[in-house]
Amino acid sequence: MSTATSTETHLNEGAESVQRLNAECFCVSLDQNALSHALESEIAEHDLVELIQQRCPHLFSARPVFLSQVHALRMHNLIRAIESVVALPAYREFVLADAPETARHPPPGQQSVFFGYDFHVNQSGFGLIEVNTNAGGAMLNAVLARAQRACCAAVQDLVPPPSFAQAFEERIVEMFRQEWANCGHTRPLASIAIVDQYPAQQYLYPEFLLFERLFKRYGIRAIIADPSALQLNDGKLSCSGMAIDLVYNRLTDFYLELPESRVLREACLQDAAVITPHPQAHALYADKRNLAIFSDKQMLAALGVPEDVQKILLASIPHTELVTPENADRLWSERKRLFFKPAAGFGSRAAYRGDKLTLRVWQEILSGQYVAQALVMPGERIISEEDPAQTLKFDLRAYAYDGKVQWIAARLYQGQTTNFRTPGGGFAPVYVGPF
Repeated sequence: MSTATSTETHLNEGAESVQRLNAECFCVSLDQNALSHALESEIAEHDLVELIQQRCPHLFSARPVFLSQVHALRMHNLIRAIESVVALPAYREFVLADAPETARHPPPGQQSVFFGYDFHVNQSGFGLIEVNTNAGGAMLNAVLARAQRACCAAVQDLVPPPSFAQAFEERIVEMFRQEWANCGHTRPLASIAIVDQYPAQQYLYPEFLLFERLFKRYGIRAIIADPSALQLNDGKLSCSGMAIDLVYNRLTDFYLELPESRVLREACLQDAAVITPHPQAHALYADKRNLAIFSDKQMLAALGVPEDVQKILLASIPHTELVTPENADRLWSERKRLFFKPAAGFGSRAAYRGDKLTLRVWQEILSGQYVAQALVMPGERIISEEDPAQTLKFDLRAYAYDGKVQWIAARLYQGQTTNFRTPGGGFAPVYVGPF
């Protein structure tokens, strides 16, 4: 048997094993009592369990998702390939040429925390569907990892021990400290502001509380704040009288253009605090027009991307192109195999599967800045042993820093996109094995 044939056989066998586990394995489930205990032990001063039940009752799925080592390795390799392209001066010059001022302003050293690479993986397909530079959910997944129960010896070894989640949290804290050090600071990181618009009203506000508690546990003062609460005086950022060393930026105002972000914008341009994720990171990675570059062989060659890197990108990123008046007719005729996303979108807002498009929505797409991406179907997970019809879709999110994967999580859902509104859906642990 040739090497190529052997590799293909291994991939097919692994895909079939993973599909079978996602369809038939119910030996691992969420232990609700353990989850409640983990949440309560994290934040004693807040009734976090009640807050989640009221605010986001479908935040955690009862079932894990299984992933083969082959696909996990493919994720790692793709992320490293993207990092190598972003590091090229020609790519940076091209992407930043017409970017907003805050994105063109070079960060003093931070690499930006919590990149999120979102994938669709199924038996016959694999594709990076988007990159996020302020990916939420990492702390929620660390808590979730402490609340898994296996009742079958065959999969017991897949359930990580509590120390696994503890190590992840330690890496999170070290990541923020590294961001601080990367900007040339020699004294320890002392304070962090977790910033989002109307934070207490945000769907993932419980995670903000978890981050606040985590930072304080490691001796870093922390405050959750709206950007309008920040003050900038004599080149120093503060909030409620507390000097701010670092801003953990959860805003979806990626380039700090809204009036409420005025102070943070000035702090960015003056390098008055370490802001992470930084606006430039969004422009270089998360603008969905970049996917059209990463999936275009001619463009990659023109930018000087090596052949071996091109192969990795083209094999794992669905072909993506900008929607323009010139290609509008063709894209409309091909819409059933395409997914349309706003270039500056987030959270799956205003994103549409082509086979669901109406003429009214199509006109909105033509008048906006959209990309069309080849459709890669999400994986599926049966969540009920008694009723196989209870099947949810899932995508996979690889959290990464400095080009290295820190954690892989799944999100189970119904409908076109992830929504955390599906009974039985939500964040789910991912178990990687030599299936």
